[in-house]
Amino acid sequence: MSYGLIATLMFSSMMLLLLTGQRVFAVIGFVGAFAALLLWGEGGIEIPFTAFIKVMKWYPLLTLPLFVFMGYMLAESRIADDLYKMFHVWFGPVRGGLAIGTIAMMVVISAINGLSVAGMAVGATIALPELLRRGYDKIMVTGVIQAGSSLGILVPPSVVLVLYGMIARQPVGNLWLAGVFPGLLMAALFVVYIAVRCWLQPSLGPPLAREERDGYSLAEKLKLLRAGLIPLAIFVSMMGLFVTGVTSLVESSAVGAVSAILAAAARGRLTGKVMHETIRKTLGISCMFFWIITAALCFGAVFDGLGAVKSIERLFLGDMGLEPWQVLVLMQLTFLGLGIFLDDTAMLVIVAPLFIPLAGALGFDLVWYGVLYTITCQIAYLTPPFGYNLFLMRAMAPPEVTLPDIYRSVFPFVGIMLLTLLIIGLFPAIATWLPNYVYSK
Repeated sequence: MSYGLIATLMFSSMMLLLLTGQRVFAVIGFVGAFAALLLWGEGGIEIPFTAFIKVMKWYPLLTLPLFVFMGYMLAESRIADDLYKMFHVWFGPVRGGLAIGTIAMMVVISAINGLSVAGMAVGATIALPELLRRGYDKIMVTGVIQAGSSLGILVPPSVVLVLYGMIARQPVGNLWLAGVFPGLLMAALFVVYIAVRCWLQPSLGPPLAREERDGYSLAEKLKLLRAGLIPLAIFVSMMGLFVTGVTSLVESSAVGAVSAILAAAARGRLTGKVMHETIRKTLGISCMFFWIITAALCFGAVFDGLGAVKSIERLFLGDMGLEPWQVLVLMQLTFLGLGIFLDDTAMLVIVAPLFIPLAGALGFDLVWYGVLYTITCQIAYLTPPFGYNLFLMRAMAPPEVTLPDIYRSVFPFVGIMLLTLLIIGLFPAIATWLPNYVYSK
């Protein structure tokens, strides 16, 4: 049996097992380990074992549980609630201002958590009821929250970029810095869309009533500003220490985790229940990602040993005669297609062992390609019928927001994400300038 046929059987059996509803890491790890055992006998057992040891020895991976802990601590201690109230008061007088403030809140939450689910939980439980109560269009604001929460996997500290860095063997610090300007660009495009649409159709996002605006004195507004800026101050101090070289990436994540604890204590909200819930959720998320990384490395090692990457490179460049940029477009279209049916981690462990080495062999910057991949993951979060954020919104939204409403709400934001993907593809310096500048110093 040829190696190409073996690789095809591995891929097809993996997809078949995924359809049974088994956990992604279990399916990927099982197929990789079983194929290694069949191909190389008892020696093949070393491949999953080596993958596990590699994960345990990868020092930057310590940032993952520390950043997740920081985000959950701020959320469980209700400091995120203070953040939304600040944006609510300061942006409310503008048409669509509460929706714009929600995007701003999502950017800050993304910068303290690194997960989409955290932004979705805060947005759906805090922002959505307030927006609906004040007469905002339910379809528009549902899309705002789903799209805004997806920024969590692009703006540092992105957990998805940690996974990508492990598989692509790229420094996590470079990847995180590369996501800063693309994330801000996408958020700015969201804000422009909301502002323009609410200017053309004021009924979609009415400003706060005058009596409600006048209900806050300047002193109260400044007090809210101080409380809401605590998460931003934590992020700026933490990343500032890292960018200036005072601390390493892992040390910066520890600074963020400790700062979150101190902030919760200073607000009088550091209770046993808050600490218990934060640790429980952090362990759950961290263990899941550790297993996914281990399974992906095992599967990728077997694929690499079969020469699958070289076969695909020969197919595209030799047999089909495509240019490197045409191959890149095909890879992104494949990611977009898979995103209709799979989540970001499944796409990463299934396709990354093939596409990431291929992108490097074609001469593309793997840090820049990591940003392109992450944006396609954001799109996957929103594309029907199986977008991850769609189901989260359905579970958290009030009854008046139906599933058809949720599906309709995402299409303008998917278009904005595609535009961002095109801009970053045409102008790679948007992603690569900051990491090149920081590490050149």
